[in-house]
This record gives sequence, C-alpha cells and structure tokens, in this order.
Amino acid sequence: MQGSQESMQGTQETTSPPAAYTPTDRTVPTRSPNRASYDKDLVHAILDEGYVCHLGFVRDGAPVVLPTLYGRVGERLYVHGSTGSRPLRMTGQADPGLPVCLTVTHVDALILARSAFHHSINYRSVVVHGIAHDVTDPEEKRLALDALVDHVVPGRSRDSRPANKKELAATAVIRLDLDEVSAKLRTGGVNDEPEDLALPHWAGVVPLRKGYEAPVPDADLAPGTEVPDYLAAP
Repeated sequence: MQGSQESMQGTQETTSPPAAYTPTDRTVPTRSPNRASYDKDLVHAILDEGYVCHLGFVRDGAPVVLPTLYGRVGERLYVHGSTGSRPLRMTGQADPGLPVCLTVTHVDALILARSAFHHSINYRSVVVHGIAHDVTDPEEKRLALDALVDHVVPGRSRDSRPANKKELAATAVIRLDLDEVSAKLRTGGVNDEPEDLALPHWAGVVPLRKGYEAPVPDADLAPGTEVPDYLAAP
C-alpha cells in the first residue's frame, strides 16, 4: 500500500501544476496582506511540518473547531476519526460535502517589545477553505491512513501493522482538496516606536524549537526490539 501512495504522489507531482494557488476573497487577509503567500512549495512545507490541524465547520447553526491529525498526499489533505464523530458523519451525509476551514500554525519565536502593544510572535500558518468529502474507495482510504501515520513520523507506516477490516470499518476518512489556500508568515524582530527605544526594558526575539526527546520504550516491548533509525536520529 505504501507503493500505491508513492505511485499516486508521483502521478500528481509529474503533472506540473501551477506553482501558486489563486487568491480569492477568502484567502486574502484583511490585516497585513503583505504577509500572505500563495506559493505551493511554501504551503506544502508548512503543512508537512505540522502535527495538528484545526478543522472548522458549522453544526446546528453554530461554529465548531476541532483539533485533529492530518496527512497530505499531493494536493489533498486527509483527516480521520471514528465513524461516529460528528464532522465525519456529517461529511458522509452532506451533499456534495461538508464546507470546512482547516488551519495549521507554527509558532517560531516570541517577540518581546519595549511596549506591550508591539509584543508579537513569529509564525507560519496555512488556511484551507473547501468542501470535505467522505473517502469510500478502499484503496484511497488505505493510502490516506498510511499518509496520516507517516505524517506523524515519516516511514512509520512501513514499520507497523496496517489496519485490519474491523479497524477500517470503524474508521472514517475525509478528503479536502488544496485549492482555495493561503499561507501567512511573520518574521523579523521587534517593531517598537522610535520614542520607546530608550526605555529600560529588555527587547528582542526568543526563538522556539521543537524536536524529539529520547524515546521511552513501551513496558511490553518484545525483547531485542531496537529504537528505529527514524527515531534515533537527532
């Protein structure tokens, strides 16, 4: 099934799609539009580096936003969950699908200014608008589940038991095409007012970083099982 994933990705990537998404009224920010980007490589990089997305939709006339795992295959995002979960059940019932907004955000640094007003963060974010569709094709569903596992730890789908029929029946997957998409970034340092520069308050950038700590083995790990290379690397 991993081979199928690689084959589909290769097929999508060899079609030479446009290098940028087309801006729309919903993807052009009203505040700091100069920070927006529609570059596909940048959008993909931001999505691929994240772990959790926030999926927004309307239920019974009220907005709902749920954090969840996701995975990307080419120009598609996949989200999975229990077949009984509301958004996944609603997606299967909606025609032609469920209108959603999906977001991913990375915080790269804290910006500490001399004034309270100019405190900020450096960040990278992606917002995706579109119609989510229920994935019913068995091949695509397995492809999506492999992508979700590999999104958390690349290479992990080859190093774990795939879902069996019972697990597949209890799992729903939705697909969201990357079509109406934008990225937004804040980089750089402090933007204090000139008259505040002499104030006796520390100002600057506090970078944030993420990475693996030392893996903690499961108590029931089979004897002789070593930490895989994809976790042992710093």
